[in-house]
Amino acid sequence: QVQLVESGGGTVQTGGSLRLSCVVSGRAFSTYTMGWFRQAPGKEREFVAAIPWIGSNTYYADSVKGRFTISRDNAKNTVYLQMISLKPEDTAVYYCAADVLGSKPFSQYEYDYWGQGTQVTVSS
Repeated sequence: QVQLVESGGGTVQTGGSLRLSCVVSGRAFSTYTMGWFRQAPGKEREFVAAIPWIGSNTYYADSVKGRFTISRDNAKNTVYLQMISLKPEDTAVYYCAADVLGSKPFSQYEYDYWGQGTQVTVSS
């Protein structure tokens, strides 16, 4: 069974930084595309960033390009989301997710496993 556990959320002021981590159980982590999504109150869950299991490509939502960086450490079964220059509109519950096939990294419906989420609050 694959389990994902996020950590690193919290409350920061506008312009601050946070680094989210997601530890994945299961032997096949290195073959998964990993993604981060977020859901703000009253809004639908949206794509934030994704990183395939192989290669150097990474994918970002336009709203976070240049401020967020996704990375992974396959030896530690961990994916990270470094967030800088945070804005109040970044406030949301952030979820990490694992996609076995990795065919459509932008689509939440392609992801097979999800974490419970971690709250990020950016105060103005």
